[in-house]
Amino acid sequence: MDDARTEKDRRLDSVRTDSAQPLTTETGVRVGDTDNSLRAGARGPTLLEDFHAREKITHFDHERIPERVVHARGAGAYGRFQPYEGLSDLTAAHFLSGPDVTTPVFVRFSTVAGSRGSADTVRDVRGFAVKFYTEQGNYDLVGNNMPVFFIQDGIKFPDFVHAVKPEPHNEIPQAQSAHDTLWDFVGLQPETTHMMMWLMSDRAIPRSYRTMQGFGVHTFRFVSAEGRGTFVKFHWKPLLGTHSLVWDEAQRIQGKDPDFNRRDLWEAIERGQYPEWELGVQLVAEEDEHAFDFDLLDATKIIPEEEVPVRPIGKMVLDRNPDNFFAETEQVAFHTANVVPGIDFTNDPLLQARNFSYLDTQLLRLGGSNFQQIPVNRPVAPVSNNQRDGFAQHRVHRGQTSYYPNSLGGGCPAPADEGVYRHYAEKVEGGKIRVRSESFADHYSQATLFYNSLADWEREHLVAGFRFELGKCEELAVRQRVVANLNHVDHELSARVAEGIGVEPPETEGTPNHGRSSPAVSMANTAFGSLTGRQIAVLVADGVDAAAVHAFRDGLVSEGAVVELLAATDGAVRAGAGDPVTVDRAYTTVSSVLYDAVVVPGGPSSAESLEQDGVAVHFVLEAYKHHKAVAAVGEGTRLLASLPVPEGTFAPAGGTRTELGVVVSETAGDDCVAEFARLVGGHRIWDRPTAAVPA
Repeated sequence: MDDARTEKDRRLDSVRTDSAQPLTTETGVRVGDTDNSLRAGARGPTLLEDFHAREKITHFDHERIPERVVHARGAGAYGRFQPYEGLSDLTAAHFLSGPDVTTPVFVRFSTVAGSRGSADTVRDVRGFAVKFYTEQGNYDLVGNNMPVFFIQDGIKFPDFVHAVKPEPHNEIPQAQSAHDTLWDFVGLQPETTHMMMWLMSDRAIPRSYRTMQGFGVHTFRFVSAEGRGTFVKFHWKPLLGTHSLVWDEAQRIQGKDPDFNRRDLWEAIERGQYPEWELGVQLVAEEDEHAFDFDLLDATKIIPEEEVPVRPIGKMVLDRNPDNFFAETEQVAFHTANVVPGIDFTNDPLLQARNFSYLDTQLLRLGGSNFQQIPVNRPVAPVSNNQRDGFAQHRVHRGQTSYYPNSLGGGCPAPADEGVYRHYAEKVEGGKIRVRSESFADHYSQATLFYNSLADWEREHLVAGFRFELGKCEELAVRQRVVANLNHVDHELSARVAEGIGVEPPETEGTPNHGRSSPAVSMANTAFGSLTGRQIAVLVADGVDAAAVHAFRDGLVSEGAVVELLAATDGAVRAGAGDPVTVDRAYTTVSSVLYDAVVVPGGPSSAESLEQDGVAVHFVLEAYKHHKAVAAVGEGTRLLASLPVPEGTFAPAGGTRTELGVVVSETAGDDCVAEFARLVGGHRIWDRPTAAVPA
């Protein structure tokens, strides 16, 4: 028996990876640098001959089948894009040539880390990918809801994703970044610091895809018909404003409705409340490439809008849901290298790697080289080439020839004379080196810029985010290393985080806070006021004041809100006058976290029933805790007695008044409904103290 175990151990030893051995390629060639792609000069393009980078990324791309390695969990919709003006002076892209051109689009929103079965409201980056079906071919703007990324060079992407994915020995945790391997990687890679600030902020838990910004992340190029280049960064701005959840709420939604964001998108489109985004660009002349204190090619940096304003150039409207999730949303294939004449790349080393990786991934995931023939991927522009056969070939090609040049096929298809894609004629020179440019070396100043730009409540949430995530790490050394990095962002920030996770705060300031800020970064400065698509809960029971119910429902629905009447059971309740009031849902099947605000109308017996129902009381208490607007009318104010405020704070005293985002009134008059609508349009009441509110 001992001999059998020994033989088994020998067999296992033959396939184990010895971590003490030097890093090698799959062919056993030792590797001296796995952090930098081979490029022509420190800021030059990545070279195709970098066999180590290609092997590393190829292996990573093929690690999961059949779902996407990243961005597996998503939702999509069709729509249209229309420019505000012609940009022919900047780009040869026809879909940007003028307001008379309308381009069909398909958009896919997604989380990054989780599997297809994970929840929508996890703390994560969100993908924001747009496929434009233009007359010149398909253009894919493949971005995220954050303007920067974790790493500077795509050769590190497999390492980052391996770190953030569930840990390989036990496949835990799912769709979470709150674990040791991610923070171990982060602490050892200071270039991640800026992105981690965004990830620990409320940007990582959007209220809705409809209230989420999008960014192209990289610096691209516009190229005019004359060949003149202009650096460009892309921004998608939601017309409803940029709004997020709070972390406690996001976690509870994961259990109550894991499809929260995709359901919201689907239902808004079905209601005809079509989500809208404005496309904006930041433009930098070629001669100003080096005019900043950061490198335009560094994907961990933003161009502050105060330095280069965002110029609105068009609007996108999503107005149709897919007919079949798998055929369309699951099979849609995006690729950063799907460009059209007038849009080109830069030498950003992360973008250069993505241009290889996306195509390689789709070849595996969708079964071969003909994935562009799938209807959701098919261009509206004519397709004519000599590419034949392969898996899932749908075209029936005719003729004798499939090569060029030929005479037997009349020389067709032949290269075009006009309207062709022409790369920007950039001069490139430099030695073949595996080195990162010194202009990429600053990893902290923009993280500080982000921190300085936040409102007080955003900073509080940021600190809480770091404390929650690092508090899940078992290794104190991992926690300590991250705190040390944060000390180069802001000393007070690092000390507050350290205090919450049981490690020693830094004794001295690492890097002085430079004091600069970019107000455009803060969600406190986004658009407010719209009630479109806001979900409002009205709690009712037998004896409810029907006039108050109708006043709120009619007034809020007229402004685009979705109002639902909730009671202890489905069916209907009797109003005070005895008439039936139809109930939309039993509140035992939902939760306050699924709504944006709550109303408690009057009626003595209704108020008494709700007051004695622990579920109804908790509903109001939880909404209050999550900084949501609350309205109570007449006897409905009795439910407010459970809130952690001095007695009498919310007692009606004639007319309508507001305290801490709670509207109280004797009757549901126009002024009461209007005041409540104003609060809902403001998204949340962030200055409301909630520390004493029970969980």
